[in-house]
Amino acid sequence: MVQVPTPFVVHESGGWLHGTKADLAVGDRLVPGHRSNFRERPLRHVYMTRTLDAAVWGAEMAVGDGPGRIYLVEPTGAVEDDPNVTDKKFPGNPTQSFRTLEPVTVVGELTDWVGHPPERIQAMRDGLASLQRENRAVIID
Repeated sequence: MVQVPTPFVVHESGGWLHGTKADLAVGDRLVPGHRSNFRERPLRHVYMTRTLDAAVWGAEMAVGDGPGRIYLVEPTGAVEDDPNVTDKKFPGNPTQSFRTLEPVTVVGELTDWVGHPPERIQAMRDGLASLQRENRAVIID
């Protein structure tokens, strides 16, 4: 069954998800110190979510030429709420967005998901570009 992203709904697996354009395999590790999906500078954290919608946005907004991918990942260390969305954009943490200073291990890949409509993706890109122009594209890392 194809999985459609729905905001604020925890993925049926209950697992940690990471959206990207990186081509990874089970057993690979995502480590801190790589650039963000949204910024060119390296980040101290690896970000993940429990909702398919947030993972799809990560896959769609990621830099690179390849297709968006969503991986099931397992953190190897402590996990904390992502302050970039928790109580900043949304009260509480309805996006179920988290981050860790430790590597996360790829344990699987979701392949049966659908992305957002092209007009929503463009609206998101336009919004991010506007934040950049206004120097409001801040990532608390």
